[in-house]
Amino acid sequence: MKGRIVYRSWYYFRTGWATYFAFILAAINTLTVTYYLAIENLPMLKEIFPSFLSYLLTAVVIGVPLLTMLGYYHFKKGTFKAEADIVTEQNPHFNRLLRNTEAFIPVYLEMIELLVKLSKNEKLSDDEIKRIETVKVRLKSYSDKKTLS
Repeated sequence: MKGRIVYRSWYYFRTGWATYFAFILAAINTLTVTYYLAIENLPMLKEIFPSFLSYLLTAVVIGVPLLTMLGYYHFKKGTFKAEADIVTEQNPHFNRLLRNTEAFIPVYLEMIELLVKLSKNEKLSDDEIKRIETVKVRLKSYSDKKTLS
């Protein structure tokens, strides 16, 4: 349990660092470097952006909507589906969840059919009882051999 807390804390730290701290620091660094090393030394650009504040406001007004649209495109039309497919294929927990879902949907449907019949006070036929036994055996077999590998 102690090792688990350490690894989880490390993961949370990396997420906080990469998502928030490094992102904000990188944005500030990029804006500062591009202004003071490029714009300030080029007279034509210096006329367009006479101060760092004007450059910053322009970058925010144009950059935030543009980058938001790019992010939207990435998720809706871009490569996110391929990335999600790869993560799902490589993560044994996702694979287990997918296989469990596929295995249990037919069981749920069978249970619903039987519950509807029983709620109407109808007796189960011998075939239905055999189907229940078959499903039970299949689930037991599935449960006995399931692993994360």
